[in-house]
Amino acid sequence: MTKAIVALVGRPNVGKSTLFNRIVGRRVAIVEDLPGTTRDRLYADADWGGVDFVVIDTGGLEMISRKELAGSHKTPPAAQTAGVESGLFLSQMRDQAQIAIAEADVVVFLVDAESGLTPSDQEVAEVLRRTEKPVILVANKADNDRRRADAVEFYALGLGDPLPVSALHGHGTGDLLDMIIDALPQTDVEEVQDERVKVAIVGRPNVGKSSLLNRLLGQERVIVSEVPGTTRDAIDMEIEFSGEQIVLIDTAGIRRRGKIAPGVEKYSVLRALKAINRADVCLLMIDAQDKVAAQDQHIAGYILDEAKSVVVTVNKWDLVEKDTHTMVQYTKEIRAALRFMDYVPILFISAKTGQRVQQTLQVALQVQAERTRRISTADLNRLLQEATARHPPKSKSGQLLKFYYVTQPEVDPPTFVFFVNDRELVHFTYQRYLENRIREVYGFLGTPLRLVFRSRR
Repeated sequence: MTKAIVALVGRPNVGKSTLFNRIVGRRVAIVEDLPGTTRDRLYADADWGGVDFVVIDTGGLEMISRKELAGSHKTPPAAQTAGVESGLFLSQMRDQAQIAIAEADVVVFLVDAESGLTPSDQEVAEVLRRTEKPVILVANKADNDRRRADAVEFYALGLGDPLPVSALHGHGTGDLLDMIIDALPQTDVEEVQDERVKVAIVGRPNVGKSSLLNRLLGQERVIVSEVPGTTRDAIDMEIEFSGEQIVLIDTAGIRRRGKIAPGVEKYSVLRALKAINRADVCLLMIDAQDKVAAQDQHIAGYILDEAKSVVVTVNKWDLVEKDTHTMVQYTKEIRAALRFMDYVPILFISAKTGQRVQQTLQVALQVQAERTRRISTADLNRLLQEATARHPPKSKSGQLLKFYYVTQPEVDPPTFVFFVNDRELVHFTYQRYLENRIREVYGFLGTPLRLVFRSRR
């Protein structure tokens, strides 16, 4: 099930990032080091009261008021810094808010209780008042009684009661989370099971995602251009392949955060990330002429965060000068760059000529079958006995790790629960060993595995 999205909206410097970190429960920096890769973060998973959701820090919305526009004949310094063209003023800035609102299930509108009501706040509120989405008005930086009392001036925005909070100190954030959970879409009605295989085509701008989609569809259904960023929305197309119904999702190119321009492009990236969330299998497209770039690793990290299955698709293979060793060498380099995804298949294609294009869907269906594969408890425990006998776990602080049994309670992705005497004794290297043994015996091509360890007590 796709998680609900909560967007933090407001002008710059009202404390959105501070509130973002408070909701997530940890400090999430712009760049975060993780084993095997580093990636920039636009969003993070959060939960409150047993409800999971995704929170997005949308960045500052530079809403320019009519009064400010009337008194200026040149691009504001903030717009110049962000690389916004001279004509990109009020209407385009409103578009930013509207796209963020369209993607979110709940909008949290932050204002600054310290600086008070501003024309920019009023411009954002004008957009929010016309939406049908739930909007929660939050007066941040209400660190003392005076500021909490002064928050009443935000009633003028016409968005209901302003909630005074201090994201920095945590005051009022519990009440805010309660309001967010109450405003999220109700999930009491059981969703109709969608049996279609959803395949998202993701990658950096201009690697050929739309060209691949058109080739698979057999017609020009989406615009193809050499200009990066042509695709703005995540576009769904349904086809039948080998008797299976497949939904192909074409997405906007995902740039590095520092390279994402303000406006529509920033929220196109959010749509691409949302497409990853609702996909079963992701075709991670790489430009054969560039090999694996740092941003390819970042995108692979996003996919891994969502525990989605992957097929690495190396496009523009027709433009590479080749000999008998070229494909082998490329494969080694890709494996090294994506070493945290050593289980993924790699295809070399040309969306332009059609070379090996049909294999992408064949392998995607194969990977999806692996994603839904279930292993019996008896077979898993035989594997566990063999693995621990071949390579017994090392003791820690004089204590010996003992395994009692293992079972697979879930698929999509495959999840294995190991019952042990003390899960604190499980070293990550031994966890990796067990995952490798499962893959050696049962495959799970292109699919991440979740290994959970539970103490018997």
